[in-house]
Amino acid sequence: MCASPLSATVLRQKYAFSKIAIANEKTAPYGVAAVEVMEKYGIYNKITHKIVRGDNIAQTYQFVFTENAQLGFVALSQVIHETEGSRWVVPQEDYRPIRQQAVLLNKGAGEPAALAFVAFLKGKTARDIIASYGYGFDD
Repeated sequence: MCASPLSATVLRQKYAFSKIAIANEKTAPYGVAAVEVMEKYGIYNKITHKIVRGDNIAQTYQFVFTENAQLGFVALSQVIHETEGSRWVVPQEDYRPIRQQAVLLNKGAGEPAALAFVAFLKGKTARDIIASYGYGFDD
């Protein structure tokens, strides 16, 4: 997870920003993680009035990208290749891990294309691409 453009220091400066974007913590794992980070730093209750919630992490990123929020907690994969702006990669120990998974539904279990796609996702090429966007593996 990445907070863009902020750091723990900026988060603690309550007058440094007027809006901070997070994904809705009731429906989005990234929102849950954002709240955990802010609670860990002891600021969540102090800045709740500045929080704007995206329905999902994509909308949250849009709030930050369009500068409708000065700060925001977004997925690292959304900004990892950006050269403009600033960001703070939130230390993993500050929130519970967000697990990304692929699932093959029963309906697709006998479909060659579905099986090939799952095999591709487990292969080196896909794993290298996934890793290039900041995701790790639990193997």
